[in-house]
Amino acid sequence: MKLKNLEMALQRLSGYSCPRAALEQYQTPAPLAARLLFHALMKGDVRGKKICDLGSGTGVLAIGASLLGADHVQGVDIDKNAILVAKENAELLDADVEFIVADVRDATLPVRLGYSDTVIMNPPFGAQKAHADRPFIDLALTLAPVTYSIFNAGSVQFIETYTAERAEIDEKIGGIFPIKRTFSFHTQDVQEIGVEILRLKRKQQSTRVP
Repeated sequence: MKLKNLEMALQRLSGYSCPRAALEQYQTPAPLAARLLFHALMKGDVRGKKICDLGSGTGVLAIGASLLGADHVQGVDIDKNAILVAKENAELLDADVEFIVADVRDATLPVRLGYSDTVIMNPPFGAQKAHADRPFIDLALTLAPVTYSIFNAGSVQFIETYTAERAEIDEKIGGIFPIKRTFSFHTQDVQEIGVEILRLKRKQQSTRVP
């Protein structure tokens, strides 16, 4: 599947039926999701791999990974309503994804999920709750040796400091995340947020799932 075909497929997916501001529920834009996934594919981190999408929402990244030939894909989200939409989206595109309702802060989750080759995720940026992305980063580095994640532009220094003993950033790709007017505090019809797709490579001594 070519990049443009993947983007077109992901654009068919439904968004949140009842988005929750506290969870920063914004549909990952198809162009940005396709760019992340296709780059991961070219690096050998998708096809034939076990993939886990943390904070999977309506399933855009997880479904895209399945379409690109991942061997097994899990999508994890705390919102059961988002999971229901994600399952419908997966059925629409005939994608094989195991969706799980769970909180990334659950200490039992690493054992329940098991080892992954690659984590893909679009975690909360922390606009509503400071450091909301930290549990996602922690779990990602526990589950897999490689993580692809979307962060606010300018987050590299924080991520480097926070993961200094556990991982290194070996790639950075800039992008745009257009956010449509969704909640009462939004003042524009569309606000374009600068973002960075970071590839985190876990260091050898880091904790991992057996």
